[in-house]
Order: sequence, then C-alpha cells, then structure tokens
Amino acid sequence: MIDWPTHSDAAKLSDEQLLEKLHGFGLEVDRAELERLCEGALSAEEVARPLLDRCGVGTTKGRPQEDWMWLCLLELWRRWWPERVCVEFLGDKIQAGYDALERREATTAATIWLDAWSDVVRLCELTGIDSIREFDDRFSMYQSLFNWSQDLEDALWNAGREDPELLRARIVVCEEALRRFPDADELMVENRRRAVAESYFELGETDKGEALFEQWLAADPRWGWGWIGWADLHFFTNNRPKDHSRAEELLRRGYSTPGVRSREDIADRLVLLYRETGRDEEAEALAAEAKRINRSNSGVSVRRTIALEDAGDRAVVRDTATATFEGEGFPLDRLTEIVGALDAARPSIRPRLVTKVGRNAPCPCGSGRKYKKCCGSGSD
Repeated sequence: MIDWPTHSDAAKLSDEQLLEKLHGFGLEVDRAELERLCEGALSAEEVARPLLDRCGVGTTKGRPQEDWMWLCLLELWRRWWPERVCVEFLGDKIQAGYDALERREATTAATIWLDAWSDVVRLCELTGIDSIREFDDRFSMYQSLFNWSQDLEDALWNAGREDPELLRARIVVCEEALRRFPDADELMVENRRRAVAESYFELGETDKGEALFEQWLAADPRWGWGWIGWADLHFFTNNRPKDHSRAEELLRRGYSTPGVRSREDIADRLVLLYRETGRDEEAEALAAEAKRINRSNSGVSVRRTIALEDAGDRAVVRDTATATFEGEGFPLDRLTEIVGALDAARPSIRPRLVTKVGRNAPCPCGSGRKYKKCCGSGSD
C-alpha cells in the first residue's frame, strides 16, 4: 500500500529535514536559492512543477515523490515567507472559514474570510485579473471564487448583525467586487448592489441606501428584484419600524414599469403586503390579475438552466436559456417578445472548467445552496 504524504507529515519536520527531503530528490537548494525560485511565484505548485522536470522525479500525477516535493516547498514557504500571497494559503483560509461556520462561529469565519479576500485582491493586482471567471480559470482551488465570494457576503451579513464593523466590511467587499469585476454574472452584480444598500439600512444610514436604489433603478427600471429589494428594506425590518406605505409605493412603481422583469414576484410581494395589512380583498384582486397575466403569456416560456457536464476529474459548467412553445408551434407574431425574453435570461456565465463538485459543496450555479440541494438534486 502506498503511503501518501499529507500536510501534517511535512509540518512535523524541521527546516533542515525538509531541505534534506528536497536534497534526496536531487534538488540541492538552500534557503537563499529557494527564495530566488519562489520570487514572483503565486503558488508552491507553480514552483514545484519545473523542479520536478529539473531533478527528474517524473510527472506522473499523484506519485508520493511529487507530493513530498510540493509539501516541502509549501511548508518552507509558510515558515519563511508567511507575508507573501500564495494560492494554497488562500485555499486553506477559505476552508478554515467553512470549518468555523460548521462550528457556528460566524464572527470567526467572517474575520478569516476577510483576510482571504485581501489575498484575492492582491492576486488580482499581481496578475491584472479583472474577472471572476479568469480568476477561477487561473487558480485551481476546491472552492471557486464565484461561489465563495457570495458565501463571504452572507457570512459578513450574519456576523455584522452583531458587529457593525463587519457590515461596513461587507460594503467595502461588495463595492470592491463590483469595481474589480465589471463583467461578473448579472445576478451576482444585482445581489451585490442589494447587499450594499441593505447593509447601509442595517447600519441606520438609510439615506445612502435609498440614494443607491434610486440611482440603480433609474439606470435599469426593469430590474424587478431591485424594486422588491428596495421595498423589503421597509417591509422586512430588524431594528426599525415597518413602513408599509413606502414599501407599497415602491412595489407599485415596479409593478407598473413596462417590461419589468420578475413582475409576478413583485405581485407576490404586494399580495403579501396587502394580507399583512388586512386588505384581503385587494390581495385577492391582485393575485387574480397576476394569474390572468401569467395565463395570457403561458404560450411561451423561457427558462435558464445550469448543468455540469462530466469531464473526468473536472466538470464543465454550461449555462443556457431556452424557450418552449405551447399550441401550434413558434408564434411568429410574438417574435420580438420572445427575443426580448431570451435576452433578459441570457447566460452570463461562460462555459468553464471547475473542480469536480462534492455533494456538500456550494453549487457552481451561484445559488448559495449546497450542490446536492440544487443542480445536483437529481444525481445519484
């Protein structure tokens, strides 16, 4: 049986023993030489790969010698240059945050992840990366930046309810992400904007939150969940009295906007508001109206789907939008409407390779749910 080395095996060895391990592979290096080799590198793996060829260890994936060389380099890097950004260290911090969440230590997780986010920013600055997709393509980690960055925002929100400074950190992180990754997934951009505004509301700086929604919805008045998110800040409150009239005003503005996206969701929120305020007749009337509108549009439906296609130890995430038609087939008289609906649901995640997803890992679709409860719910 092959004895595969682990991080803990390397951590038990002294600096001298780790160097002796490397010498045993034919790599005669000292601290000064290793520092020169690691200068400018962004991961221990990046340094180890050419050294494997240089000392003739071989390139067969998974061989114990290869693992030992990588682990020795990683451990020495950790001890000698802990201030340098390293992809493996970033991966460890992300996992440590998830471990803290499992222990229900929300503040600890948020603090660890803020440090990890600073590593992401440094890696982007060193490489010129300006998109999440490019980051995930360049750096292979168990957790993708696409998924983890959304979990980071959630962790800062949950911990920030007790510590306002973490809410301010959430604003900084979201604004940094919006600025640094301008071509991010449309839904991710919208959710980050909502996160910034709701954080200001939670901090009691409601004027800032109001101004942001005014600005965003002036630029895109068809953003249905923008109207809902804005109204929710007055409807679902934690430390402020509810303002039902303001919430209703915003929802009605959104509901009456021509071509607004997610109009049925706006109607659902209005129905909920009417019922909470004892206006059951208005609730029933609006629900019936929304049902009639949905029924009149039922001949054409547009659906966005995300699938993982097997590719060995990797998987391809494919995001597609499809239209289906009832009745006698393609309705030519509604072509403009259909094209507009497909455009609104257009895929914003380009097909990309990701590490094979574990059933308990966050789903690559970005929903925030575990893979087994989302896109992987139909798999064995």
